[in-house]
Amino acid sequence: MNNEQNRPNAKYSLSNPDGKLKSGEKLTFYYDRERRLENAPESVKKHYNNEQPVRFGLLQSLIADKPRRFLLIVIVLMCVGILALSFFGYFDTSYILDGNQINITATGYEGTTIVVLRKTVKNKDAYSGAVDMAVSVVVLPEQDQYPVFYHRVFFTMENEEVYRFAVPFEAAELLLVVQNEKNTLNIKFKPE
Repeated sequence: MNNEQNRPNAKYSLSNPDGKLKSGEKLTFYYDRERRLENAPESVKKHYNNEQPVRFGLLQSLIADKPRRFLLIVIVLMCVGILALSFFGYFDTSYILDGNQINITATGYEGTTIVVLRKTVKNKDAYSGAVDMAVSVVVLPEQDQYPVFYHRVFFTMENEEVYRFAVPFEAAELLLVVQNEKNTLNIKFKPE
């Protein structure tokens, strides 16, 4: 059997019988690299153009496109704003009483409030001695009577001291008056 007659397209002439091209006729190559690369992805085109791949860089990946640049700028501005606010003391919950830094926290527990006063010495000539405290509910204009609790502690020249005491009532917001021989502090705080 003739192998040529067994092909499915044996009736069609696949090339010119004499093997020559007619005038103006171009030979079509179906595996043409340029035509194939026209529709190829960018990574394939870069590979065939011998372009070096972009190396990983932290800054380059953060500013690669507009949304990432905008996000980076927003994050940097927020960090700068938070640092500025904390530097100027807007997030600081401490108070200064004659060279002593005082932090107040409180927790409500079964009808009482446990108050924790932390004292830190800030300079060498800080006050040491008796400190009187009065704790009451924040007074509303229509209230005639309100509970007041008195307590006294003694500051020493220790760098850090912690004083705890229980107030026999609970409230959403309390007022603490701290007083030594020279100065007075009025502190409003909310128990946790």
